[in-house]
Amino acid sequence: MARGKLRIYLGAAPGVGKTYAMLSEAHRRVERGTDCVVAFVEHHNRPRTEVMLHGLEQIPRKELEYRGTVFTEMDVDAVLARRPEVALVDELPHTNIPGSRNIKRWQDVEELLAAGIDVITTVNIQHLESLGDVVESITGVRQQETVPDEVVRRADQIELVDMSPQALRRRMAHGNIYKPDKVDAALSNYFRPGNLTALRELALLWVADRVDEYLTEYRSEHRVSKIWGSRERIVVGLTGGPEGRTLIRRAARLAEKGAGGEVLAVYIARSDGLTSASPKELAVQRTLVEDLGGTFHHVIGEDIPTALLDFARGVNATQIVLGVSRRKGWQYVFGPGVGATVARESGPDLDVHLITHDEAGKGRGLPVARSARLGRSRVIWGWLVGVGGPALMTLLLTSVTPSVGLANDMLLFLTLTVAAALLGGLYPALASAVVGSLLLNWFFTPPVHTLTIADPKNIVAIAIFVGVAVSVASVVDLAARRTHQAARLRAESEILSVLAGSVLRGETSLEALLERVRETFGMESVALLERDSDVDPWTCAGSVGPRPCQSPENADVDMPVGDHMALALSGRVLPAEDRRVLAAFAAQAAVVLDRQRLQSQADQSRALAEGNRIRTALLAAVSHDLRTPLAGIKAAVSSLRSEDVAWSEEDQAELLEGIEEGADRLDNLVGNLLDMSRLQTGTVTPLIREIDLDEVVPMALGGVPEDSVELDIPETLPMVAVDPGLLERSVANLVENAVKYSPAEERVLVSASAMADRVEVRVVDRGPGVPDAGKDRIFEPFQRYGDAPRGAGVGLGLAVARGFAEAMRGTLTAEDTPGGGLTMVLTLPAAPGAHPIRPDLPATATS
Repeated sequence: MARGKLRIYLGAAPGVGKTYAMLSEAHRRVERGTDCVVAFVEHHNRPRTEVMLHGLEQIPRKELEYRGTVFTEMDVDAVLARRPEVALVDELPHTNIPGSRNIKRWQDVEELLAAGIDVITTVNIQHLESLGDVVESITGVRQQETVPDEVVRRADQIELVDMSPQALRRRMAHGNIYKPDKVDAALSNYFRPGNLTALRELALLWVADRVDEYLTEYRSEHRVSKIWGSRERIVVGLTGGPEGRTLIRRAARLAEKGAGGEVLAVYIARSDGLTSASPKELAVQRTLVEDLGGTFHHVIGEDIPTALLDFARGVNATQIVLGVSRRKGWQYVFGPGVGATVARESGPDLDVHLITHDEAGKGRGLPVARSARLGRSRVIWGWLVGVGGPALMTLLLTSVTPSVGLANDMLLFLTLTVAAALLGGLYPALASAVVGSLLLNWFFTPPVHTLTIADPKNIVAIAIFVGVAVSVASVVDLAARRTHQAARLRAESEILSVLAGSVLRGETSLEALLERVRETFGMESVALLERDSDVDPWTCAGSVGPRPCQSPENADVDMPVGDHMALALSGRVLPAEDRRVLAAFAAQAAVVLDRQRLQSQADQSRALAEGNRIRTALLAAVSHDLRTPLAGIKAAVSSLRSEDVAWSEEDQAELLEGIEEGADRLDNLVGNLLDMSRLQTGTVTPLIREIDLDEVVPMALGGVPEDSVELDIPETLPMVAVDPGLLERSVANLVENAVKYSPAEERVLVSASAMADRVEVRVVDRGPGVPDAGKDRIFEPFQRYGDAPRGAGVGLGLAVARGFAEAMRGTLTAEDTPGGGLTMVLTLPAAPGAHPIRPDLPATATS
């Protein structure tokens, strides 16, 4: 039975229209005569989505009771019994109610697909398992319901349902997604414009990567070697020389000219490892290309031009950037160089840029060593020289030149043997020694044209010739093998140095390390597998490449890491000598995995510790600072309600004034607590607009006594780009804090001035001041300085003020007041435009 096809509608956030698009596709298929049913669709009381269900056959849901409540889930058995051609299954990451057939809904879908039923489903980008940490960092919400990436990647079709953040927020405000009582909370929390923009970009990038995978698979299956320029991919060929930085920057500029340009810097080490690359310079260039948004790749190749072109075609690159050769003019006699070779063999579909630089023509730092690995052409030439050379030499000595003597003849034949050893190694040299000795005996040793030797001295001479020839061939072959071993060790050391460098730089991405393994050894896919015990199944902790192995037994190469972990590679079988380097990569992969998990646990511990600290401080605040005004209010109210005492009008006014002051203090404390909670959860969304300071600052003085503050706001100040509400709250907290600590006879000065593209608001008091060591600590939540009375607040005013200032792209710092006291400096961005002129208002105001 053929497996069913899976189609997924992928969205960036709830409400973009995934379910609507799925139901629209179902109606189109029904109109074409396809047997299509609704296995499970949740319309969430959205009228337009609910209307789309009309006219579609719906499979009755299965009811399950859990903890006294009845829930409904998809009835997998009923769908399998119905056996439609296409089944609609909404919300793929959903977790089923305990007692269901499977734990997760995607497992239900797998059963339907295995039964040959096509499935159309929906999923949001935040529910992909690999993106959980990223989504949490964006939204502050950890998604509990997730689906493995591999399930989504195996889909036959993935269609992105896209909508701009502004349009989605309008849909939300119109009540098309959530009920009206939930709209405000949603718009100010999860559905903030910044969150939606980041999630949308995440979805677009994920789908783009998936499209790249589809394209790569298609080109591989159809053996398409020609490059398809779907987007600009620029490969930068690095040699480890100082010119690499120039090449990387030039490639980055080329990539910026086209939308979605990508830079891939690649360093190709020769297979013999004998290169003049500087590990330090390569580390600098790796950092540079990553800072510019590109990627760095380390590849080993037999032939550098061929390896570079193979890499470029493998990643579907459109351009190659190379530097002009550093070789001197006379060195071109050894060949045209890498740049010329790549340009000649690149073909019409791959552009090659040769970039000039300061190091061009200055020569290389070290001579380029000849490859110790004997290629096929060298072996052939070795055999031609070893076998054909003696024959040509015999013809030359017997028919063209006069006799030069047996000793000279032997030296000439010995020269051919040495040449054969240098070119082809041991066996061509041995063949040359045998053929040469036979030809010397037949043509040049009396009696000629016979294999007999009359003079015993000639016998000794030929024996010495054979011995010298064999010895020279053995020494040359041994030197070649030793050179090859040294070269391989050099290549391994380069790879290990790069690996060690990544450890020292603190790179903790498991996928990046596995990708480096795949590139280094030329594999199709690499996976890190683990299991809890010898009898448990293997699970994939991380993988790169298409179709990664699910168990070490199915891999072409497996490298155990401990008892219950293994690195599985597929693509080709590696020689035994490569396993030493592979073992180092495997050990590092295990370390990176442990580091990621420890980091995750540490982050959770820090979050819990911070939460405990906040809760402890909040309990302390509630237990004392909030109860104090409540106690005063309750005492005043009880006194007023008392029938035993006849209060005068003055006494009643005093008690009511106490109630009002207590209520104001409560309002201030609760407001600061709510503001701090908004800052802690990242839900402060400033609405920036241009406004004059003298419209906002006077309104912030309502909570302080009259004649306690002096304002100095010049009318020539430029307008500021701020959120008026947040600015008023920040200034109010600063002024209240300054008045609280200032002597009764001293007024707090609030002044403003313009500096370049910023406007500074300074709140100056003459209180006791704060030492330099405590100037940063006073902005922390629940902090009071010195012996401030407990009733003075919960220590949130300055923390809230700084948080709001930073939300408006401003800053808040503390400075010493000349002559004693503390000055709070609030710096705000100035709005572009002309300075306002208001002659009807005084330059300064006093309240």
